[in-house]
Formats: sequence, C-alpha cells, structure tokens
Amino acid sequence: MGTATSSTASTRATQTRTGCRPVPAGPAWCPLVAVVASSSVHRASKRIVRVHGPRRFLGELGLLEGQPAFAGAVLAEDGEVLAVPVAALRRLVLGDPALGEQILRAYLIRRSLLIGGGSGFRIVGSCYSPDTRRLLQFAARNRLPHRLVDLEKDTQAEALLRRFGVGTSDTPVVVLRGTDVLRNPSNAELARRMGLRRADAQRGVLDLLVVGAGPAGLAAVVYGASDGLSVSSVDALAAGGQAATTSLIENYLGFPSGISGAELAERSLIQADKFGVRVAVPACARTLRRRDGDYVVGFDDGVEITARAVVIATGVHYRRLEVPGIAEFEGTSVHYAATLHEARTCGASPVGVVGGGNSAGQAAVFLAQGSPRVYLLVRGGDLTQNMSRYLVDQVERHPRVTVLPYNEVCGVVGGATLEALVVANNRTGERRELDVRALFVFIGAAPYTAWLSGLVALDEDGFVLTGADADDSRSDDGWQHVSRRPLVLETSRPGVFAVGDVRRGSVKRVASAVGEGAMAVRLVYEHLSQENMSARTRPLG
Repeated sequence: MGTATSSTASTRATQTRTGCRPVPAGPAWCPLVAVVASSSVHRASKRIVRVHGPRRFLGELGLLEGQPAFAGAVLAEDGEVLAVPVAALRRLVLGDPALGEQILRAYLIRRSLLIGGGSGFRIVGSCYSPDTRRLLQFAARNRLPHRLVDLEKDTQAEALLRRFGVGTSDTPVVVLRGTDVLRNPSNAELARRMGLRRADAQRGVLDLLVVGAGPAGLAAVVYGASDGLSVSSVDALAAGGQAATTSLIENYLGFPSGISGAELAERSLIQADKFGVRVAVPACARTLRRRDGDYVVGFDDGVEITARAVVIATGVHYRRLEVPGIAEFEGTSVHYAATLHEARTCGASPVGVVGGGNSAGQAAVFLAQGSPRVYLLVRGGDLTQNMSRYLVDQVERHPRVTVLPYNEVCGVVGGATLEALVVANNRTGERRELDVRALFVFIGAAPYTAWLSGLVALDEDGFVLTGADADDSRSDDGWQHVSRRPLVLETSRPGVFAVGDVRRGSVKRVASAVGEGAMAVRLVYEHLSQENMSARTRPLG
C-alpha cells in the first residue's frame, strides 16, 4: 500500500480535474497513474506530485471529510483502475482495523505533504490586510491546503487580479479552481465551499450540546454519541483546539512515537463522524440562556440550539505579546501557533520562540527541523517549572536550539517583515538584538467565556468554576428541583458542565482533557436521569 502524496480524486477516479483524459473505471489494477497538483491560479503550473504503480491506492483526507479535490489523477499509460464509491471507502476505513488504518494513515500523511507543498486554493491579498490574515488563519487552523499570493511581494499578483476582473480594493480573494473566485469571503462562506459543516438550525431539543472542539470537547462528542445521546458539536474556528497547533505530542498514552495535534484532531473528527456527529465550523457561540428547563445557545449567525445539557469546552487562547510595534508583524512574522503552515513561511531563517511551557518547547523542537537557529526566550530560569522533563531534555540537547533564560522581548526591528528582536535580561537589564525573521509566542492563556452571558460562575481570571468551587457560587435559580450539589465537572448551573482548559483547576494536558470529556458524558447521564425522575414526580401546575 502506498503512503506517498496523492489526491482527493482517488475514488472519483472516473473524473480528472487536470484537463487530461479521464481515468476509466474497471476491475483491473491500474498501471502508472500520475497525481497532479495544480496551483489553482496558473493553469499551466501543474506539477506531478507522485506516480503510483500497480496495487497502489489513491486519495487523501478530503475523501473522508467531504472536501473538494486539491489534486487530480491522470493515467500515464493505458490501463484501468478500480473506482471505489466514497461510502464504501468510509465503511472500509472505519470498519477494517488493519486495512482501514493503512489507508487513513496514508491519507493523513498526504494531507500534510499537500499542505507543506503549498497545494490547494490561493488566497490573493496583502499580508497586511486583516481579512487576508483572517482567511489565512482559518485555512491553517482547519488544515486546508492553500497558499498566499501576496500583493506586497508577488510580482504576478496584480496581473492575476486583472485576469479575474478583480480590483485591489476587492481583495483578499480566494481562487478555488479555474475562474471560481470568492471575493473577500467570510469564514462561513469559505467553510461551506470547502465542505466544512455549519451549525444546523433548531431540530428539536438535543440531549447534549458540546461547545468547543478541542480534545476535551471531541472526547465528549465521541463518548456521548457512541452511548446513544443525541449530540451536536460546534467550534468557532476549527476542531482540535490549541492541541491542533502542536507539532508533536510525545506523552499521550498509546502513541510511543508521538502524534501531532493535527493528526489527533483529524482522527477524532473521523471518529465522531463514525457515530453520526460532524463538528460545525465556524459557529461562534454568543449567548447562553435558560428556557423551560433547557439551555439555549445562540450563535453569531442567528442560529439557536436547545439542549437538555451543555458541555463548555471552549478552551483558551494565547495572550498577545505586548511589545511596541509588534502588532504590524502579526500574521506575517509573528505567530501564535507553530504548524506546517507557519513553518513554511519561515523557510531556512533563524526564529525566536517565547514561552516556558510545553507548547513553547514543542514549537522550538519542531521549528529547529528547518531553521538553522531557534532562540527559546524564557522569562524565568528553570524550564522544568512548566515544561515536561522529556521535552526539557530534547530542548537542551538540540544543537540548533539556544535557551535564553531570564530574557524577554522588549522591541522589534524591521520594515516589511521582522528582521530582529530586541531582548532584555530581566536580571541584569542588559539589552541586545537577536537576528531572527519570525517570532512564535506561547505565553499565558485567557479563557473563551464571554459568551456565557453571566449565567455560570467564573473566577477572577474568567475560568469556569466547577464542582466544589461552583457550589459556593450557585444561585437558587435552576436548583429548585435538584436535590444534590454540583457534580465534579458541573458548573453553578445544573446540567451545564465545563471541561478542559476553560475550567479552573484543569491540568492543561491533552490526556487530562480527553479524560474530562469522557467523564463529563457520564455526569451528563446522571443529570439527565435525575431530571427525568424529577419530571415524573414534580406536581403539575
């Protein structure tokens, strides 16, 4: 079985998207098939990604997730291929532990290679435009193959716009295929065209609504749906949460060689889909309110979803680095994630990483694969205080990683792009410049809890109180017919639970988040059971 790059057109092999003759379906094994990736901007700029021979299979992750093809397949010599319907392919991947795992693993690798090679659609716009940055972030976080055609740097960018009849004032534009152009689309419009799912309009009262699709939220979805609950899942930006921006998780049980956050997210999405739940993206929760004993979550597009129980799994976001002049480099030279997308923009340039936790350490080791020098700036002096021991060892042993303890960024130098950092030793006051071309920031975190509308109790930093912490903050409203105290992951409102990083006291580890998501489902069952019993014994009128 092949594990090299291929295309999303494998089981749709009777059609080619390259303008060459179609691949005929048939019962025989194919001879040589060339997998061709197009830039989606220049028709002539097609390149052969991989040539597959007999007894190989084509395709990539988009086949399983309902996304459009990012590459095509062309017969390099006469022959036939076996075209497998997508539904049958999905049953095979989800139902055959051996062959299904081989196919899924190949598809995951192929998606990574397509991303790293800059295949897929094009975002044409200025790197300084907030909307361009928004689209780039959305595509990167949803692991969609794409490339930026920068109006500031690409000499052919304006000619391309003229070809499509688009003025610079209409940018950014997304060029999907041929002359299919989206003019400054919203995230929701791009998501729809890429096969991502939006939140459904109200379809009755659900047993459980999971808001947020990081590891904790995805675990709640998988366990809840597999146990028979009616479940819906939404996320404001992308599935995977902060974990999806992590290049390699090495201390997650069952993966001795490690697993990337992106792969963990993709596998979890496919597993959730197996049990009938597709995560709706983007769906930004705006309000939470109580109605007739249930909970109603309102979203930014006006959709409302009602559920008997809610799991809050909205996680946290890294805090911005407060340094004069740094904002103009955000999205181009300053990043708050370290994935293949961001690494591709750095090339073989020295970079800086700010932070002393696991995310910073993982980013430093990952970026050192392509960068000649990675400077890890840590405000304190002891990496082991916030970083796992195994990761500290990797950082300290890596020949291209330089740890700078007691150092903080106090200034930036550059014109169109970042050229250097001004750093200061917070013990001696000494300042110096570091020659770097990109900066990756992983400092502190703020929870996504503003949408809770004051309905559940938070601590002074905005994290959700649960269990015994929530008990002191609960009001009588909502608890009149509940003869118990808040359960361990329950908030100050009965039937509303919080899991993962958004919860005060969480461990901030992927394994812990997954465990909390699974545990929350058990507690939801307990809550629903008590609600049913209470409803039967509650006097009418």
